[in-house]
Amino acid sequence: MSDGPLSIPLARHLLDRDADSRSRDGLLESLLADPITRVIAVHRGRALLSGEGEGADQGADDGAAAVAAPALALLDPDAATGAEQYLYLGRSTDGPRAGTPLVAAIVGDEVAARIEPDPARWATLRAAAPLLSDSDAGLFAEIASVANWHASHGFCPRCGTATIPQQAGWVRHCPKDDIDIFPRTDPAVIVLITDADDRVLLGSNATWTPGRYSLLAGFVEPGESLEHAVIREMKEESGVDVVDPVYRGSQPWPFPASIMLGFHARLSDAQDPESLVPDGVEIVDLRWLTREQLASPGSGVLLPGAASIARALLEDWYGGPIPDHEGRW
Repeated sequence: MSDGPLSIPLARHLLDRDADSRSRDGLLESLLADPITRVIAVHRGRALLSGEGEGADQGADDGAAAVAAPALALLDPDAATGAEQYLYLGRSTDGPRAGTPLVAAIVGDEVAARIEPDPARWATLRAAAPLLSDSDAGLFAEIASVANWHASHGFCPRCGTATIPQQAGWVRHCPKDDIDIFPRTDPAVIVLITDADDRVLLGSNATWTPGRYSLLAGFVEPGESLEHAVIREMKEESGVDVVDPVYRGSQPWPFPASIMLGFHARLSDAQDPESLVPDGVEIVDLRWLTREQLASPGSGVLLPGAASIARALLEDWYGGPIPDHEGRW
């Protein structure tokens, strides 16, 4: 394991969220009336990407270089007229458009078809994140997280009254109880466990197809520290007693509303590595693997995709990119 910070997809955010501006009256209206503003369209959880060879910014200067890699399409403000909801993301801090206001537009079927009828131009976060720049991957994660929260918090949890989006999409207000409801994030720990022989422990979830393996993870419970959650969750899911949990990094994971907190922990010296017992409910199989076994074409292990913190933790332990003989999921 390295001593330095991990390079974690979705966690490299290059944006000034400009939170102080959110409460300004008429903010969204003024931004959408400003030709400098750029809009990112999202439809059914998929963001519009720029076409191959196109500039990512429709309002870019004619001399701007075309982009070969996928990028979020940055639209003129009037391109997404009729959107179901808008969200002020903040201001760009990188590249020639530093300081540009960015707004997400959540659009329905009709507006999406008008903007771009080709479904191949709309991509999910899981598919697009490994290909996007740090700035775009972080923006997409922010949009997905807040959009998922809006979709599940349309009514007040106290009285059931329909809530009203406010503060440029960052608050939902209940007019009956006169309370503000803010976006929530559910913390979960994900743990790379090693034994005395420096093998890594991988588990297969009951809901996955055979051959899919990843690091063990679980949600933090109310009133619980992160370190205790590591110890409890590993014991509950696999019968593993771990010690010395060390925090390694975090990643927003808006599927639908989590933040993954990555740890490294060791198997207790008092436990036999072969005495593991998957709980049979969430985890149905457990395997200890050496680096050679993990990289072997015959391992039969389908590893997590490049967008996940699980992959980042595994490759940090492995010492570099792991060959994908069986593909990723």
